[in-house]
Amino acid sequence: MSLLYENYPRSTTILIALSIILFSGFLVTRVTKRLHLPNVSGFILAGMLIGPHAIGLIPEPLVDKMGFVSDIALAFIAFNVGKFFRKKTLKRTGCSVFLVTLLESLLAGLLVFAAMYFLFHLSAAFSLLLGAIATATAPASTMMTISQYRAKGPFVDTLLQVVALDDVVCLLAFSVTAAIVNGQEGGFSAADLVLPLVWNVLAIGLGFLCGFLLSRLLRPATRSQDNRLILAVAMLLGLSGVCALFDISPLLSCMVFGAAYMNLTRDKALFRQLSGFTPPVMSMFFIISGMNLDVRLLGTVGLIGICYFFIRILGKYGGAWLGAKLSHMDGNIRNYLGLALIPQAGVAIGLAFLGDRMLPPAIGDLLLTIILSSSVLYELIGPACAKLSLTLSGAITPEAIERHKAGKQPADNTRYKRQ
Repeated sequence: MSLLYENYPRSTTILIALSIILFSGFLVTRVTKRLHLPNVSGFILAGMLIGPHAIGLIPEPLVDKMGFVSDIALAFIAFNVGKFFRKKTLKRTGCSVFLVTLLESLLAGLLVFAAMYFLFHLSAAFSLLLGAIATATAPASTMMTISQYRAKGPFVDTLLQVVALDDVVCLLAFSVTAAIVNGQEGGFSAADLVLPLVWNVLAIGLGFLCGFLLSRLLRPATRSQDNRLILAVAMLLGLSGVCALFDISPLLSCMVFGAAYMNLTRDKALFRQLSGFTPPVMSMFFIISGMNLDVRLLGTVGLIGICYFFIRILGKYGGAWLGAKLSHMDGNIRNYLGLALIPQAGVAIGLAFLGDRMLPPAIGDLLLTIILSSSVLYELIGPACAKLSLTLSGAITPEAIERHKAGKQPADNTRYKRQ
């Protein structure tokens, strides 16, 4: 198949590859829908099937050039998450969301560290870094499941705030553990630790500035629906590009972008517009994630990888339950929130590559393999667990499930009203 791509111009091969990616996602989700699985699971399975490690419809060199899709998808996801950080919502939840986030993140990290260091007798450096990475949660599949079933209510508000704050805790935890590791190992400059934090702070400031500018540019009385969409997408792509330039995740800055715009304008219509624009981007993001998994790597991680996979889930669920219990949250939030915190992808993979640089080659490769392989497995079961938690908590109504089975779209997704 790679020879076929080599015989045609690059633009032609890219267009054909994108067409195959979208068609494969559509076809596989026809099967997963019959199994009552969320679309995200179907997209990842489609990527695994057509990727270079299975059928090979898309060659590996071409997959390697599609990393920009991840940045774009994360930018849209984070912007959409930002709308849930409204002043009135934050006042209602108070410090409870911060407590839940701290406990679910740090308990997962501490349990993974303890298992690697005391059970498998691995080095402190490896155990610390893997534990820090375990704190991360990927919002993409959870967000897509919420959008797919039009879930709403207090459970969804709490979940989205926890998922959004999770990456802040992860970045801080990784920075602290990396500083400890470098203090023991040496040979890694302080700038490698400080600069990413500086860039993230600046990117957050830039995200707020974008929210302020967009709130002034998109005055409802002066902009058409087309121009509103054009300006919003242009600013999201620009912000994502700046983050990529400095090798940082666009999650935090784009989340602040969305939060600032929502609090300054209370304009929900723009978010609905973007939701109608993003399905092909989200589809490609998850399919490309599936294409990056080499199933042969699963055999190399062995018992260590299996242990990491299950202990992180235990930590996430236990920490969320304990945090909700201490915060006197509703029983549905306490019992089911942890199920929706299983996915792990973008931020964790990026930190794994950084951790690989800080460890000896053999142990660094083990760290990277564990994160890459487990991330795809988390993304496979994560959407199903998210759907289960949303259903059990009452955030997904029986009518929404029946509508999904019948392939019908909600009425409010067909027209964007100006608010």
